[in-house]
Amino acid sequence: MKKTNDILYLSRDDVISTQVSMAEIIRALEAVFVEKGNGRVEMPPKPGIHPLPDAFIHAMPAYVPSMRVAGLKWVSGFPQNMAKQLPYISGLLILNDVMTGLPLSIMDCTWITGMRTGAATAVAAKYLARPNSLTVAILGCGIQGRCNLEALKVAFPGLTRVQAYDLNPSASEYLCKEAHQKWRLDACSCQSAKEACTSADIIVTAGPILKNPSPVIEQSWLKKGVFLSLVDFDSYLKPEVFSAANLFYTDDIEQQQYYRKAGYFSKIPQPHGDLGDLLVRKKRGRETTDDITIAMNLGIALEDMATAILVYESALKLKIGTRLPA
Repeated sequence: MKKTNDILYLSRDDVISTQVSMAEIIRALEAVFVEKGNGRVEMPPKPGIHPLPDAFIHAMPAYVPSMRVAGLKWVSGFPQNMAKQLPYISGLLILNDVMTGLPLSIMDCTWITGMRTGAATAVAAKYLARPNSLTVAILGCGIQGRCNLEALKVAFPGLTRVQAYDLNPSASEYLCKEAHQKWRLDACSCQSAKEACTSADIIVTAGPILKNPSPVIEQSWLKKGVFLSLVDFDSYLKPEVFSAANLFYTDDIEQQQYYRKAGYFSKIPQPHGDLGDLLVRKKRGRETTDDITIAMNLGIALEDMATAILVYESALKLKIGTRLPA
C-alpha cells in the first residue's frame, strides 16, 4: 500500500530501462485474458475524441483485482504525425493504489502500447495460428509491426522468415535488417502487399487505423491455414476475407460494438467471440490445419495495466524514475 503522497514518474527511457521482457508481457496478457474470460475484471469501453480526420485520443481505464492493478491510459494516435517525423502513438499512463485510490505512478505509454499490442497478437496466435508456422508477413513496419514480429518470434521460436511491406520502403528495409540481426530470420523487403502475403503462415497488418479504409488484401492472396492479426482493424483486409474466415475473434466484444456504433466496421461480420472466451475454452479455437483465422485486437486497457504493473514493480526494484510531489 502507498504510504506517501509522492508519485513515481517514468519517462519513455525509464520505462524501457526497466527491461521487462516480451515473454513476461505475453504471460501477463494470457493471465489477464483468463481473468477477463472468467468475468473477474472491470473495464468499460474506451471513450475517445477525434481532433483531426482518422486521429484519436482515447481514455482507457481498467481494474484487475488478481493483479492488484488499476489505472488509466490517455493515448493518442495521429497519422498526420508521420509527415512531421513525430510518433503516430503517444500518451501517458497512470497507475493508482487499489486500496486508497492515490496515484502511484505516471509513465510514458508509447513503449507499453507497442509491446502489449505485439503480445496480444502472440496470445491470439497461440490459439488461432498453426503451431508449425514458419513464415510471417508484416504489413506496416513501424513500431507496431516490429513489436508484433518480436512477440511472434517469442511465441513461435520456429519462425524462419519474415516478408515485410511498407509504403515507405526504408521502413520495411529497417525491419528486415533488425529481424536478421536479432533473430537470424530470412528477411525479404517486398515491393507489394500481395508479395508479402503470398506463402505467409501468419500475417500482421499494422498500418494507421482508418475509419473509412480502402483495403487491398484479397482472399486469393492467402494460403490455406493462414492466421491474420489486424492491428489496424479492417484497414488492409477486404470484407470478403472476413466472410470466408472460419474463425474471427477480437479482444473485447463490447469495445467492438462501441466502435461499430461510432461508424467503424460497417462491412464486416460480427466476431465469433473475444480472447477471454477463447482462453477459458468458452469458444473454440483452430480445429483444422486449413482453417483461416482472424484476430482483430482493438487494444484494450487490460493489456496496458497488465504490462504497466510489471514496469512499475521493476522500476521500484531497480530504483528507476523521478519522485514527484503529489
